[in-house]
Amino acid sequence: MLGSRFHKAPLPMRVLFMDLPDIPTPLELPSTTVKPEWIDFNGHMNVAYYLLAFDKASETLDEFLGLSPEYRAQTNNGTFAGDIHIAYRQELKEGDPIRMTGRVIDCDTKRVHYWIEMFHGTEGYLAATSEYMILHIDMSVRRVAPMETGMVDWIQKVRDAHAALGTPDGLGKVMRVPA
Repeated sequence: MLGSRFHKAPLPMRVLFMDLPDIPTPLELPSTTVKPEWIDFNGHMNVAYYLLAFDKASETLDEFLGLSPEYRAQTNNGTFAGDIHIAYRQELKEGDPIRMTGRVIDCDTKRVHYWIEMFHGTEGYLAATSEYMILHIDMSVRRVAPMETGMVDWIQKVRDAHAALGTPDGLGKVMRVPA
């Protein structure tokens, strides 16, 4: 599982990740547990806390890709969420363990498209999915800007490894009332 070991490494150490012989497919992201304060009046996990749990998982995915707080400090570039879609599949309740996985769907010099799945940690069912479009930002002007070639090459390598997983069910889903 990925975790804080990526968070503390200075940017030059990220080169080590770029030379990994095997890229995890999918990436196992940090697990968590549904906390009592996450429960709403329906007796299940409130929608706001799904986003919180997905956001924490996405930080680890960003760190694996090299888009970390250290990267921001050293390059004055960061990331913003351009778009996030969450699909709720099956409810989670207080005390339920959560397991998360992530994968890169696509990227270009300015964007990373990724997918995170949230599972019940012991029963294994898919509880929710989250689809992200992350934008690479030049923080000095707070505008979308291209990543360095080495960063793009690494993220494309991760994307290519994750392509073996196939297309996730629900990717790019449009919301509408059925006819």
